[in-house]
Amino acid sequence: MTSNGVERSPDYRRRIYDHYVSAGQAGDIDTALSSRAVFCRALISKHFPDDRETQGIDLGCGHGVLLYFAQQAGYRQISGVDASAEQVELAKQLGVANVSQGDLWNTLQATDSASQDLVISFDLIEHLPKAELTTLVDGVHRVLRADGRWLITTPNAESPMFGRVRYGDLTHELAFTRGSLSALLIASGFRQVQCHELAPVPVGIVGRGRWLVWKAVRAALRVYLAAESGERDGLFTQNLLAVAHK
Repeated sequence: MTSNGVERSPDYRRRIYDHYVSAGQAGDIDTALSSRAVFCRALISKHFPDDRETQGIDLGCGHGVLLYFAQQAGYRQISGVDASAEQVELAKQLGVANVSQGDLWNTLQATDSASQDLVISFDLIEHLPKAELTTLVDGVHRVLRADGRWLITTPNAESPMFGRVRYGDLTHELAFTRGSLSALLIASGFRQVQCHELAPVPVGIVGRGRWLVWKAVRAALRVYLAAESGERDGLFTQNLLAVAHK
C-alpha cells in the first residue's frame, strides 16, 4: 500500500512479535529462570489465590516463566497465550503445560463470562494504544468471577529510570503511574486496586545486598520528592505491580 507515493510498511508490532526472541526482546530463557525464580515464587506466594485449583489465564505469557513456577507450586488450571510463536515454543521447551499461540482478542472473546478466578497480564498493557487498552480492561472484567483478581505488571512512570523500560521495546505505547492505572481500573468497574513496587527480594546474600542498597536509594528518592513537591509517598521501581479486584 502507498500513501503520497511512499510505500507503507506492514504493521510494526507484527514484525517485531514474529521475531521477539531472535531480535533479543524476550531475553535469554536460562537467565530468566535463574534471575526470576525468587521474584516469581514470592509473587505467587503473596498474590495468587490459596486454592491450587484456581482457574486462570495468563494473557501475553511470553516464554512462560511465571507459568513455570506457578505450575511448580501446584497451580495446574492456569493457561497461557502469547502472540509470539517463538516465545510459545520456548515455553513448551520448558515443559510449561496449557500454553498456546493465539490472538489476545480472540482468546478473550472465546472465554466465558465470569469463568476465571485469576487473570495475569505481565508486561502487556504498555503495548496497547488507549483504545485497545480500554477494550482489554472491559474484557478482563467480563471474564473474571466475582472477587476475581487481575495481576498486572507494567512500566512505572513515577520511577526516575522508567524510560529504560518504556523505551526499551519499540512496541511499547504507554507507561502508567499508580494514579492513572488505578483511575482507569476503578472507572471500569474494579472495586479495589493496590499498586506495589517491584523491589529486590531479600533472599540470599546478593538479594539481601540489593535490597539494602535499594532501601537507601529509595530513602534518597523520598527526600527528593518531598523537597520538590512536599509529598513523601511514591513508587520508585522501574516497573510496578497492580492487583485489581473485581
